[in-house]
Amino acid sequence: MKAWPTMWRVLALFALNLPLAASAQPSERSQERQQEQVQRQTTQPGNNAPFWREVREGDKGYSSLPGKEQGVLIQSAGQSWRELRNGPLTVYGGIALAVVFVIILIFYRLRGPIELEGQPTGRRVRRFSPWERLVHWSTAISFVLLAFTGLALLFGKHLLVPILGHNIFSFIAIGAKVVHNFVGPLFIICAVLLFATFVRYNLWTREDWQWVRCFGGLLSRKGHAPPSRRFNAGEKAWFWGGLSFLGLVAGLSGLVLDFPNFDQTRRTMQIAHIIHLGGALLFMIGALGHIYMGTIGTRGAFKAMKTGYVDEQWVKEHHALWYDDYRNGRIEQPQRRTNDSVNANLEGNT
Repeated sequence: MKAWPTMWRVLALFALNLPLAASAQPSERSQERQQEQVQRQTTQPGNNAPFWREVREGDKGYSSLPGKEQGVLIQSAGQSWRELRNGPLTVYGGIALAVVFVIILIFYRLRGPIELEGQPTGRRVRRFSPWERLVHWSTAISFVLLAFTGLALLFGKHLLVPILGHNIFSFIAIGAKVVHNFVGPLFIICAVLLFATFVRYNLWTREDWQWVRCFGGLLSRKGHAPPSRRFNAGEKAWFWGGLSFLGLVAGLSGLVLDFPNFDQTRRTMQIAHIIHLGGALLFMIGALGHIYMGTIGTRGAFKAMKTGYVDEQWVKEHHALWYDDYRNGRIEQPQRRTNDSVNANLEGNT
C-alpha cells in the first residue's frame, strides 16, 4: 500500500513537467520548416525567401518591450500604407488641388466679382460681432498654418527637395511637423467655438432651395442670388460639409496621430493617417472656394469680416430676408458716423 503515494508523486511530477517538456521541443510544423530551409540552403544557397515569408505573416513572437504589437517583427500593412500615401493620395490629391485652383482663376476671369447694383446708402449694418470675428479669424489662421505645413510634408520631397536639397528641406520638414502637431489641437478648439457661435444661423430653411436651384446666381453676370437670411445655402453647405463634417474627420484622425502614447497599434495609426490625409485634402479643396467668395469673389464680403460692418445696400442685395429683419428691428440698427458717406464709398469699391 505504501507504493501508491509514491506512484501519485511520480504522476504529479510528470504532469507538471509535461508542458515544459513540450515547450522545450519545437513543434512538428517548426521542425518541418527548419528541414525545408536546410534543404533549400543545399540546393539554393542564400535563398531565404521562406524565412521572410514567415516573418511577413505577422505572427507574434516574444519581446521584452511592453506595448501592443511589440512581438511582431515586420508589419506588412505598412508597405500598403506607404504605397497608398505616396501614390494615389499624393498624386490625385495634388492634381485635384491644382485643378480646383485653376478653375477658380478661370471663373474669376470670365465672371468677375459680384458687384453691387445699387449705390451705397451710407448706412452701415453690423454683420459680425467682435466675438464672431475673433473665432472666425482664429479658425482661419490656424487652418492656413495647418494647410501649408501639411502640404509641405506631403509634397515636399517631390517639389522642394529638387529645388532646395535634402538638408534645407529637412529643417523645413521638422519645423512643419512641430507647427502642425501643436496647431492641430488649437484648430479643433477654434472650430468647436465657431460651430457653437454660428450653428443657429445655419439651420436649413425652405428659402434655401431656391438658392440651390439657381446656384445662387453665380453663373449670371446680372441679377443677384435669391433672398436668403443671414447666411445663404452655399455658406450653409460649407458650414455643415466643410467645417462640421470634414473638420471633424480631419480633427479626430489628427488627434490619433498627434498622441500615439495612448497605445494605438501601428495599423490604427495607418488607417487614421489615410483618413486624415483624405479629409484634409477635401477640406482644402472646399476652402479654396470659400476663401475666393469671401475675398475677391464678392465685393464687400472681406470688409464685413474685417470690420464687422456692411452697407445697407449690400445687405439688401445679398441677404434680402435678413434685410427685412433689419428693417423690422430684429437685428442691430446701423451705426452712424459723421464720415459715413466716405466709408460707404470705400466699401463699395473694396
